[in-house]
Amino acid sequence: MNSAKVILVTYPDNFSLQEAQSLVESSSPSMSPHPQVVKVFTQKYLNHSRYGLGSGKAEEIKEFVKQSKADQIVVDEHLSPKQIHNLEKLTEAQVIDRERLILNIFHSRATTIEAKLQIELAEVKYEMPRVRENAKLTSGSTERAGKGGMGEYTVDVKFRDLKRRMTFIKKKLADAHTKRELYRQQRLKTKMPIVSLIGYTSSGKTTLFNLLTSENKEISSSLFTTLSTTTRSFRIDNNEKQEKESSLLLIDTVGFISRLPHYMIDAFKSTLQESLAADLILLLIDASEKFEDIKIKFKSCWNVLDELKVDKSKVFVILTKCDGVIGLSERIDNIANDLSVSNPITISSKTGYGIHKLKTMIAHNLYSQSLSGEEYSTKVKTVPEEGAYIVAAADPHT
Repeated sequence: MNSAKVILVTYPDNFSLQEAQSLVESSSPSMSPHPQVVKVFTQKYLNHSRYGLGSGKAEEIKEFVKQSKADQIVVDEHLSPKQIHNLEKLTEAQVIDRERLILNIFHSRATTIEAKLQIELAEVKYEMPRVRENAKLTSGSTERAGKGGMGEYTVDVKFRDLKRRMTFIKKKLADAHTKRELYRQQRLKTKMPIVSLIGYTSSGKTTLFNLLTSENKEISSSLFTTLSTTTRSFRIDNNEKQEKESSLLLIDTVGFISRLPHYMIDAFKSTLQESLAADLILLLIDASEKFEDIKIKFKSCWNVLDELKVDKSKVFVILTKCDGVIGLSERIDNIANDLSVSNPITISSKTGYGIHKLKTMIAHNLYSQSLSGEEYSTKVKTVPEEGAYIVAAADPHT
């Protein structure tokens, strides 16, 4: 099967460019079997009224579509139905905005019933404001689309169906939340401490989860490989309690990404809140990335914690993927200074480097009566600046 030719339109900075390309690559098979980015157009502002991008850039893309026979145009920003309609009419190619692309990835990755319901709720919230606008655009006028049965306008019927569907999904999710809360209460009765892994998508959470719990969850370089919360037990040496080993529960959950709208976040909020109610939260940061990318992703994660009012005293920063880092000691010092983190734990889930120290830190902070030891002071010293989206890095383009 031939690859779908994709034109990508994004911002000119490296972080946005790389993340947008990763999103397109991760969209297979939801968008196409093997999407191939044949051309990248960049623009500083993607909030122009007619097409999202500027008219001149839109004309450039139109000409490139003709030459390349491209199938799809992915715009790395939220577009209104009118902007999508205008750009599709001009270029005669399918247009997908950032929100639609992420929803497609979510849809293809969801495996549990609850995850599928969460994505479906986000889908409904995405479609609702578009129903009436799309009806106007397809009818070619400012009037509502034609009447259906019993004198009702078809757009009103569709809108009401979406509202009914939303109510149904919310009830199902509430039932799932109640069931999950019962499981949580049962876990609390066992008095087993709970440790949660959080971080930006592809920061190595699931790889570490597999290593600690001997699980075999799917891992991939694609974004959003994990969408559902998974809880498993694991054991660590516990010198703090003069016991040979202690059992803990470890939670792996969905990763974060920049510039997500609130309706998507709301769909996953109950899942995130359960993970963030843990006794200890390990915030994983990929130490092998560029300094600027690390800072953006760290700020993304920190704003999630702020939004959900998480107790910062139980958050510890773990620098992952250290096996591929050249000049590790100097680099870790630079990252620690940039992020205002004291003595972060550095690990490699691939080689096992630092895992014993990580387990010792977990035991020390869960079972020790005080946190007097400087050795495990991996907490953030200062809170990053305010002003970013929840589950999002501070958007450099606003």
